[in-house]
Amino acid sequence: MTSFSDPAAVSGYAERTEQLVPGLHHLHRMAGLLLAERAASDAHVLVLGAGGGMELSVLSQMQPDWRFLGVDPSAAMLDLARTRLGEAASRVEFHEGYIDSAPDGPFDAAICLLTLHFLPEPGRLKTLRAIADRLKPGAPFVAAHYSFPTEGADMDKWLMRNAAFAVASGVPAAQAAKGAKALKERLPVLSPSRDEALLGEAGFLDVELFYAGLAFKGWVGYRK
Repeated sequence: MTSFSDPAAVSGYAERTEQLVPGLHHLHRMAGLLLAERAASDAHVLVLGAGGGMELSVLSQMQPDWRFLGVDPSAAMLDLARTRLGEAASRVEFHEGYIDSAPDGPFDAAICLLTLHFLPEPGRLKTLRAIADRLKPGAPFVAAHYSFPTEGADMDKWLMRNAAFAVASGVPAAQAAKGAKALKERLPVLSPSRDEALLGEAGFLDVELFYAGLAFKGWVGYRK
């Protein structure tokens, strides 16, 4: 999969992501609306996987008084986020590292987009629990990432659909096929039912699916 220390990969991150994720911009806006249902106008929001700055850019425009903690292990991707945000970067505390070394909060809301699919199930559950531990009771959490059946013909069907969307978005067919193969062999994707169960195990209540874009799914839940 993509190396977020590779300069070419970092510089092309936004364009590449738009070609792969159906409704990417609407996903960010929906996430902002869901967080705002419970987070106050002066909320402090945890953004895990903040490198690149797409979430931070949209949320900071939607909510001009929100403050953010942006967590990402890639210094290059955090630099990209700073550049993308411009003056709004003053409202963000950037943390280079993983969630377990991030400040404790407590935060009023949290978001993690297109990140958790990189983590095998034990690490994913640990990360979700670390997010929950940093949230106030009742705080909203939004997550979205690859999530589809992980065995047999159903898995191959969704990989083919994912590749077809990439081609329709301008990715060369050979590159899309290579990406689907890498996705199958190297990314620890979970099924939607297992993803949803992990959110419950991590300490989130009333988990609801709000987004389904072919191979991607998104949920909102609330800290116990």
